Amino acid sequence: MWPGSPQPLGARFRTGPDGRTGTNFALWAGGAESVEVCLFAPDGTETRAPLTELTHEVWHGFVPGVLPGQRYGYRVGGRWDPWTGARWNPAKLLLDPYARAVDGDFVLVPEVYGHARDWPEASVADTVRDDRDSAPFVPKGVVVDDDDDWEDDRRPKTPWSDTVIYELHVRGFTRRHPGIPPELRGTYAGLAHPAAIAHLTGLGVTAVELLPVHQFAHEDHLARRGLRNYWGYNSIGYFAPHAAYSASGSGGQQVGEFKRMVRALHAAGIEVILDVVYNHTAEGGQGGPTLSLRGIDNRTYYRLGADPRGYADYTGCGNTLAVTQPHVLRLVTDSLRYWVTEMGVDGFRFDLAAALARSMHDVDMLSPFLAVIAQDPVLRRVKLIAEPWDVGAGGYQVGAFPPLWTEWNDRFRDTVRDFWRGATSDVRDLGYRLSGSSDLYDWGGRRPYASVNFVTAHDGFTLRDLVSHQDKHNEANGEDGRDGTDDNRAWNCGVEGPTDDPAVSALRRRQIRNLLSTLLLSTGVPMLVAGDEMGRTQGGNNNAYCQDNETGWVDWSLLEEPGWAALRDLAARLIALRRAHPVLRSGGFFSGLATAPEGLRDVAWFGAQGRELTDAEWFAHAATLGMYLSGTDIPHRGARGEPVVDDSFLLIVHADHRPVEFTLPGMPWGSSYELLLDTADESGSAPPEAPGAPAGTAVGVAARSVRLYRAVREGAAPAV
Repeated sequence: MWPGSPQPLGARFRTGPDGRTGTNFALWAGGAESVEVCLFAPDGTETRAPLTELTHEVWHGFVPGVLPGQRYGYRVGGRWDPWTGARWNPAKLLLDPYARAVDGDFVLVPEVYGHARDWPEASVADTVRDDRDSAPFVPKGVVVDDDDDWEDDRRPKTPWSDTVIYELHVRGFTRRHPGIPPELRGTYAGLAHPAAIAHLTGLGVTAVELLPVHQFAHEDHLARRGLRNYWGYNSIGYFAPHAAYSASGSGGQQVGEFKRMVRALHAAGIEVILDVVYNHTAEGGQGGPTLSLRGIDNRTYYRLGADPRGYADYTGCGNTLAVTQPHVLRLVTDSLRYWVTEMGVDGFRFDLAAALARSMHDVDMLSPFLAVIAQDPVLRRVKLIAEPWDVGAGGYQVGAFPPLWTEWNDRFRDTVRDFWRGATSDVRDLGYRLSGSSDLYDWGGRRPYASVNFVTAHDGFTLRDLVSHQDKHNEANGEDGRDGTDDNRAWNCGVEGPTDDPAVSALRRRQIRNLLSTLLLSTGVPMLVAGDEMGRTQGGNNNAYCQDNETGWVDWSLLEEPGWAALRDLAARLIALRRAHPVLRSGGFFSGLATAPEGLRDVAWFGAQGRELTDAEWFAHAATLGMYLSGTDIPHRGARGEPVVDDSFLLIVHADHRPVEFTLPGMPWGSSYELLLDTADESGSAPPEAPGAPAGTAVGVAARSVRLYRAVREGAAPAV
């Protein structure tokens, strides 16, 4: 063991001072009394070497001859005093927080717990140290040669206003795809396969948002029920791509495979956004295992409770990472920069971001985490999406995150669901959601793309289940229905679950088309969930986090059914329409005013009578709304300052169970209207024989349907 260097943290392969290659090990362990690096041979034989150099609380050393592929871990010694939060235990092999790759799985036997889990007095078990060796039951870090300059990669750099996000699970999206070779299904290489990318490009999405791909662990309570953590919101390695998604191996090969996946998606014009979980770790609460951070410095890495034996839990997962601590904040930001600069990703969606924005206790938009992100020259340039809530007091922060951030807008989700199930009394809130949620985001120079609009996400019903079930059906999760939300805002169209009734089935498909059309024609950034565009179902399970099986995987055979194939085609057509028309993806908020004296208002609202809504009518009971978007009055300019000119559109949404006669507005709004979309049709297409309807015509809008018209203004040249 040579002295080595305290920087950078982690295990880094490099050339030593005499020209010999080896690996530098550096671990921040504030308060620890000793650190040993433990090297493991292929047969499991362990060699321990103490790190004797200590610089600014970083224990470090250089070991000549340690090459990429070497498996390793740490043992950290110190006081055992759970009453003050000190839980050092050198009998437990710890995963390096900076490990670039991880080999093996956690086996949650009693030996991996720092305390005597099987102590007869359960109330004090966490205070009794367990001295059994955990090494045979825990994964090891892997030394990786991660030299890669990315010169052949071209990031798409899609502007926010042009972005369409597709949320997918690496394993679930590829596991049943018939066009992907069996040995690649469920892996990063499978997602990079041309068959997978062809679906994404054919649909027209611009970014994939990957459910967690940081190394994660499976919870003990799931293992006891014969289940696994499928979604991956249980991180333990913030630098390591989850090894189980690698087709090429777990000895460091997963790093290169992930990079090749990113390159393949970039080459297809698709950005890669990671769903990241920095709010908690897989070590859980007071009775959880000692896997990494707890054994390195429990008191620094986690927010402890009033009784330091326990933890402040703003996440519902047992612990909360203490990102107000400088070294914890460094771990998070180092991880983020690594995924951008060395792994090539284009942005992040932060799970329970409000927990990261807490200062001492309360959510604080001037918190250290948000301040560091705002000034970081790498991170402030990538896409940043907040899930703007946590489970603690004051944790709901939709609309409150500062400029630079976008947010999952659950107000959009709830309003659109309520409108189409007939649970709204008026259309006021719907108007805000269709036009970019200016009530939430029009401050601080934010733009409509601050709102990530969604109707469904991985958490909750699929789009098909949303119109097929009133209640959750989570029996397979083994939690007696306690898991998953009871507030689904769903409507089963009169029958719970599967049905052979053709009228109910037709209504359900129409409702799916309505929800999909509303999402993709609204201002903001739309997010689709993998499989929703082809009628994927989870059988009414609204919390499939532990369903690593056909329930959670995308069923590609649905595309063999004409009805679901038509839904996929409709989604692609709507995305193409959005891409072709800047008025449908405005980069600025609407003012309701004309941009020129002779112009129209940039947005106008109409009732079924063809007149603009009065203030009183906004408050009146209604299930019909017309939104007119003026293509000659778009509220933003082109790159050279020129006006952006487009077609004008009239969107009609009608949620009542009875049809309605809607009068098309007259001049100056339009002299005639061309029907482009009608969700009353199984394909969503306008009837081919439908001519342009003159202004003032009362057109029949079917019950529970969406229509989109292109407005033609007599004497005006068509927009290009």
